[in-house]
Amino acid sequence: MFDLGLKNKVVLITGGSDGLGRATAKRFALEGAKVVICARRADHLLQAEDDIIKEVSEYLGQHSKIEVVGYPADVTDAEDCLKLVSNATSKFGGIDFLINNAGASAAESLEKLDEAEWLADFHLKVMSAVRLSKLVIPFMRKRGGGCIINASIGGGKAPAAGSLPTSVMRSAGLNLTKSLANEFASEQIRVNAICIGLIKSMQWVRRAGNKDPRELYDEMAKRVPLGRVGEAEEYADLVAFLCSERATFITGTAINLDGGMCPVV
Repeated sequence: MFDLGLKNKVVLITGGSDGLGRATAKRFALEGAKVVICARRADHLLQAEDDIIKEVSEYLGQHSKIEVVGYPADVTDAEDCLKLVSNATSKFGGIDFLINNAGASAAESLEKLDEAEWLADFHLKVMSAVRLSKLVIPFMRKRGGGCIINASIGGGKAPAAGSLPTSVMRSAGLNLTKSLANEFASEQIRVNAICIGLIKSMQWVRRAGNKDPRELYDEMAKRVPLGRVGEAEEYADLVAFLCSERATFITGTAINLDGGMCPVV
């Protein structure tokens, strides 16, 4: 049996109300972890919490103990980050894993961006990870180790034209990943990044508008060497593996999850 050793571990997932974050929350719940999710909208968060518990219960059985709790938080706000970690640790006694998953695509040319847009993306994708990492590391230290996963994109390694400001912020996130991995390796706190490519998510569904998302995904698949768009569950599986007992010798790396799209390793 391929036991990931995640049972009763505590995971905090930002951007957990839909898409990749929601899929990740469900994966950890299926593994028996204690799951904390956050998002800005309380109504979406409550719906996600209820749906995840229902879906996992249907799979594991109605008598299984499933612990998923959501706390509204804007991760660009320092006070909200503090409250989020305080709520999570008060509820479950600590934190083993942090998944910095919050972030929306923002790709534009330099001359079309103003300074406010740069700063907004910086706070969403860089400072949120900095703040939350700093807040959770003391709790990981008390437990003898832990794992932080930073969501990124291939553009953080090889930016395309018109990919600002996201590519710059994701590049900063990759440097943060390596720096933290080096700094805290001696304390068994591992830090890795996942550079996602074209993966099905609510962001793409919203972008499709009145168009059938399946048509959009078929068009997107033409850009992927493997010939298809990724599934949110594939991201969730990789996150769970990297946090697991099966990956304790992996730290300071950025793994491409993109069907071969990124031109660099």
